[in-house]
Formats: sequence, C-alpha cells, structure tokens
Amino acid sequence: MRFAFRFPPPTKLRSFSLPRLRPLFAALLLGAAPSLPPFSAQAAQYVGSVQLLLSVDQTTAYANGQTVTLGAAPRNVGGRVMLPLRETAAVLEQPLTVVGTQLQLGRLLVAPQSGQAWLAGAAQEAGSVTTIGGVVYVSARLLADGLGANFSADGAGRQLTITALRSGGNPLAPQARFSTDKTVYAPGERVVYTEYSFDPDGANITSRRWSGNQDAFFKPGVYTVSLQVTNARGVQSAPFSRTIRVEGAAIDTPLGYALKYADLGDAFPDPGVLNYPSVYAQPVQRESFPLLFSDSPEAPRQSGVLYQDTVAGRSRLLAYHLNALGRPARLYIMARNLEARPVEVRSERLGETAPTRVEGQLGQVTLLEYFASNATHSLTLAPGELAAAYASPTLSPGSGVNVLQDLTTTGRVELTFMMLEEGLPPTLQVIQQLPYLPLDGRHQRGTFDGAVRSLRVNLTRLPARLVIGDGLTDPAVTGVDRLTGQPMRLLGNYGVLYDLEVNGTADTAVALSPRGGLYRGAMNIQDGPINQTIKLPRTGNALQPEQPVLLWRPDSNRLNIDFVPSSGSNLPISLVFYPVRSPEGNAGLFKTYQP
Repeated sequence: MRFAFRFPPPTKLRSFSLPRLRPLFAALLLGAAPSLPPFSAQAAQYVGSVQLLLSVDQTTAYANGQTVTLGAAPRNVGGRVMLPLRETAAVLEQPLTVVGTQLQLGRLLVAPQSGQAWLAGAAQEAGSVTTIGGVVYVSARLLADGLGANFSADGAGRQLTITALRSGGNPLAPQARFSTDKTVYAPGERVVYTEYSFDPDGANITSRRWSGNQDAFFKPGVYTVSLQVTNARGVQSAPFSRTIRVEGAAIDTPLGYALKYADLGDAFPDPGVLNYPSVYAQPVQRESFPLLFSDSPEAPRQSGVLYQDTVAGRSRLLAYHLNALGRPARLYIMARNLEARPVEVRSERLGETAPTRVEGQLGQVTLLEYFASNATHSLTLAPGELAAAYASPTLSPGSGVNVLQDLTTTGRVELTFMMLEEGLPPTLQVIQQLPYLPLDGRHQRGTFDGAVRSLRVNLTRLPARLVIGDGLTDPAVTGVDRLTGQPMRLLGNYGVLYDLEVNGTADTAVALSPRGGLYRGAMNIQDGPINQTIKLPRTGNALQPEQPVLLWRPDSNRLNIDFVPSSGSNLPISLVFYPVRSPEGNAGLFKTYQP
C-alpha cells in the first residue's frame, strides 16, 4: 500500500576569518594549502594581549601558556626568522584581510606572488616575504611591527616571543561564547555544552554554526570545538573555540550512550539489531470489530464507487487513494440508514491527511491526528437518509488522501467509499448511477475481521525484538471484498490497531527498526500515568534496520503501546527492547543537565 509522487555585489576589500580565507586564498594564489592548526581561542579572548612563544623548526608553540600546534613551523631563511603568516595571525587572534591579490595584517601589506611587503605604505627590503611549500612566510620582526607588537628573541635567534594587543574586532559583530562542563572526559562520557553568545546591541542571534562538537567522544585524543554565530543583521561573529581532551577507560559505547541520552524519535547506530532473538507475543481476547479498507483501485481514473459494505455497531474505516482523474475531485465516505427507524452515526476518532503529494506524510500525519482526536461527532439519520461521514478537501490531480476513522452506529448503515469529480454532488441519485470500480490488481480492499489485535509480551531476556507486519510471525488479517465476493488477505495489516501490553520494561529502552525500507509513522505510549504520542522518526524517514529510532524509556514495569501500521510506509518493522542499566563506579555517571 504505497505510491510515489513525481513531481549584494562583492567589494574589493573584504575581511575573512581564517577558515573562510583558506580555500579562497588557495584558489586565488597558491593552489593547495595546508590545514589550519587546531587552536583553543578562549585564552586569548579573556586577556588583553596574546603572548606567543615560538621556536625555529618546531610546530609546537605556546599562546598565553597554552600549547598550540602550528600547521607550518617557523623557518630560518637567509639568516632571517620567518613565520607562517596565516597560522601566526590565527593564533594571535588578528584579522587577515584580502586586498585584491594582496594580504593585509594590521599595518602590513603583503604581495605573495611578487614577494614584496609594505609597512604603513613604506616598501620593505627584499626577502621579507617568501613562499615555501604553498605557505606564505613573513619576517618575524616585520610581522610584529605590522601589529605594533612587542618582539624579542634569544641570543641564538632560535626562540622568539611576540606579544600583541588583542584585536578590537568589529564592534557591530555578535560574540560567540560557550563552555563545557569539563575539559577532560572519558571516552563515551556526555559533554554538556552551555552556550551564552550575545550581541553588543541586543540583536537576536539568528543562526549558529558549530564545528567539531559531539555529544560524546568515543576515541581518545584532543578535539577542538568551535562556534560561530550570526545576528539578525546578518553580521557574523569570529569563531570561538575550546579544546577537549578525551582519555582514560571508556565508560560507554555509542549504542549505550544513545539508549541513555538520544532524543525520542532520533535514530542511532546498532549493527547487531537483526541478530537479537524474537519474543513471543501471546494473543489476548479483547473487544474487536471489523475494518473496512479501501485501497484498490488506489488511483481511480474516473468517478465511481471504490468500496461498499454494511456495518452495525463499531467499525474502523481506512481509505488511501490518489486522484488520477485528471481534474479536481473529492473522496467521500457516505452513510445511509438501512433501518426503519432513526440511526445515530458517531465518529469517535478521525485522522486524515489531504491533500498532499508527499507520500511519507500520508500515513504519519493521519496517525498523529488519529491518536490526538478525542471529540465525538454524530449524525442522526432518518430511515433511508444519506449523509457524509467523511468528505476530503478538494484533491488536485496527482494529490492523495489518507483517512482513518472509527465509527459507531446504533443500527445497520451502508457505507460507500467513492471518488467524485468536482461538480458532482454526493447524492443518492448520483451514487446509484456510479460504476463500481474494479480492483487494480496490486492493492487490496475489503472488510476484515479484527481491527484490533491485542497481544501480551513478557520480556525475560534482553535485548529482544518483536516483529510486526511480516505476514509470518505476525499473520495478515483475512476478509472479503463485498463488491466481488473475492477473498482478501490484507498484507501489512494496514488499519489494524496493535494493542500491545509489554511486561518487564523496567530499566529498558524501546526502539523501532524499519525492516522493509522507508517508514514514517507514530505510536501512542501509556507508561503508568503518562500518555504520549511519539512521532517516528522525529524528522525525516527511518530507512535502515541498523539505524533504529528511539521510541521510549519506560518508567514503569508495564508499557502499553498502540501501534497502527502507517499508510504509505513499508513493513515489516521490529520493536526492539534493550537493557539500560547504569554500571557501577565512574561509568554510573548520568548527566541530566543539557541547556
């Protein structure tokens, strides 16, 4: 039961932060350029000056006492100490600008192609600028003079110190800021980020661009996390960075971390999901009623009756159709009283999606509406009277409709599903003249016993999975097409509500694993006093079995799940139950604060 629908000029002088400058400079001037060195900027941003200690031929340097690694080492060229321009400017927190094909740092202007330099407009001696391996080098003393910085060197000229006043920056630019709860983490430990960016004039921060941030790091090492923000005027901040060190014994795996911290509806990796043992679902005798299902012809090409049957009491209706008439049309479910007395037709639950050309939306939105509906609407029909129990919005050619409705009648009522082109009224006279549209050979329609399938699951061993909709461990409901008398088997059990009672759910997490391809749906959870509908997935589509979507973390030992297979999605799916227990010792740390 799936269908698919086809369906201001740049200025000459421009300032760049280093991550943006690198690809531009490489493309214009030098070809391939080395990567920027990792650098934690917060030390320079909280003191008035940046003091940089460097050694010739060494990539390790110190900025205000913090170790930094340069992408290119200082060089001694012709008896002159030369510094890599870009890396040094980055560590000193000084803006580097492009002026045509030249670079400007403070009062210093550099022409890499010609090897020339000017300080406050005065030409400098030859050899002050050179390019080595695609990296632009500038005389250390000249670079310091360009910034008005203090410069000193040891007697051998092997170690030098530059102390530069921190740049004032753009007074209109917002300021990116964040902190982490620690600076050293164990592999798999949650990192808590607290952002406190601001704008100097109080303008809203409208966008944030993070780099290198992860909720947890699972491999030892040193990681740099950066944040750049933009305000409502479109002005960007300079990047702000902090360094995180990851070391020691691991306290969690990616799977264990996701089961504790992932948001409901988010996917997480589990390559072993298909190897978990299946759990047995015991049928439970509870109230059920018939399902009237209309999906064939799925895309009718003319006005006509799609399906028709008689009900009395409770029933569930599911219709899923595409308008292929070539002109606007509407889907109707008409109710006609067959009794010699007045009959009440009550709509107790209703979910619909219409009109839409996006296939995945049809089932998910319908289910979310169905689970959210709680108002009862009724029609009282006189003997022989006809009225619409459901009428879709106008469907443009190629758009679809999906409706899921629970009805209760106080007598026998004939229900007619039909597609009518715009302009045709849904009257008894029109219905009597409509053709009964034939099956399309690919989809089902009919009346099926068992609109509710009640199952009880006892969890004794974890992890485990419950397979739904495979037609084998979970057999398809059977019925008959009343228009032709043909037996029908409802593949996927679309429209069947699975009433699941799961026992033994304390210290567990529940996820949905798609088994047949794309899946977008919803489930309703009752966990003690909590009653909640979960959108699955929270964004996008669930696609891969080894990327299950987190459904719930139970608080009680018994969980009740209402699940209806989502129209327009693929089955089967598996409900996967995981053990979630906090290990002893340091690994038992559970961080609940996440601003």
